[in-house]
Amino acid sequence: MAITTMKVGAKMEGTFRTEISCSHPFVIDQPKAGGGNDEGPNPLEVFLSTLPACICAIGRIIANQRRIELRGIEVQVEGDIDKDFLLGKTTDGRAGFTEIRSFVKINADMTTEEKEAFLMDIEKRCPIADNMAQKSTISATVIG
Repeated sequence: MAITTMKVGAKMEGTFRTEISCSHPFVIDQPKAGGGNDEGPNPLEVFLSTLPACICAIGRIIANQRRIELRGIEVQVEGDIDKDFLLGKTTDGRAGFTEIRSFVKINADMTTEEKEAFLMDIEKRCPIADNMAQKSTISATVIG
């Protein structure tokens, strides 16, 4: 087992605009209707976008390892969430997505059965899918 610690950071000041520090810094914000400046995707969009990005990356890794001529992968993801809970309008339910669905188009010379098996292998090795489906220990510590 080779455990690696990955680190990212976030800084928010006077508005919802949050600067993310990582290998490729970016901004997360809220739409103007929600009080933000609409300078970037909101946290829920960023969270959901990690799944199709990971499916594509793991698909490429597996294709390279198996010498599969993979011309491309397209993924659409949708998730159901109770925004009333996260906005504090109700205490019934939960804050997170109750269901997340992905729709994957694999552009390769494979049968439908081979594509389904390939996708199953991707799902097994995708750390984002694993973290969405399994419990991970999460802790928060005030440092200042």
